[in-house]
Amino acid sequence: MLRDKLKKYKIILASGSPRRQRYFKELNIDFEIRLKDVEEVYPPELKGAEITDYLAKLKAEAHIPIHNPEEIIITSDTIVWHNGKALGKPKDYDDAFAMLKSLSGNTHEVITSVCFLHQHGEHVLHETTKVTFNLLSDQEIKFYLDNYKPFDKAGAYGIQEWIGLVAIQKIEGSYNNVVGLPVDKVYQYLSTFAEITHFRN
Repeated sequence: MLRDKLKKYKIILASGSPRRQRYFKELNIDFEIRLKDVEEVYPPELKGAEITDYLAKLKAEAHIPIHNPEEIIITSDTIVWHNGKALGKPKDYDDAFAMLKSLSGNTHEVITSVCFLHQHGEHVLHETTKVTFNLLSDQEIKFYLDNYKPFDKAGAYGIQEWIGLVAIQKIEGSYNNVVGLPVDKVYQYLSTFAEITHFRN
């Protein structure tokens, strides 16, 4: 099991997202939450996964230097990519409404990057999922915003909430990625990392 493979390491999840924290608990591995304030600003020429890769690395590198050689720092970033623009967390209610209005009746991409920082270096992976929304009325959008307040979520929605039940017409790719973490890729990377470093030692 992954827990046994990682027993010599200290897993640090540098994320305040309750969804990502829940996924790590469900992976049945020991981990610690460690947060640092990072200004999430990226060069304007970046697009799509370039943005999330950059921000995930930026968050990880805020933890340099790593004082414990057994630590693995894990950071992540998610955006909604739609019409050539990145939709992160909404600034306010009106911004959230505008985001959902633009997603209504259209297909967008949810992109999540994960960065692993450890004594052997740095590794970044990402996952892209295509999501198609049904048409939403203004009343439906307002109902969702008023009752679920998704202001901490990229693209102003959480697929695991009411809007995921009524608005999602089609998903192409990983559902977990839309929630906020490509869990299968994280599991595979940590498993492979543990095996490789075991043989190094």
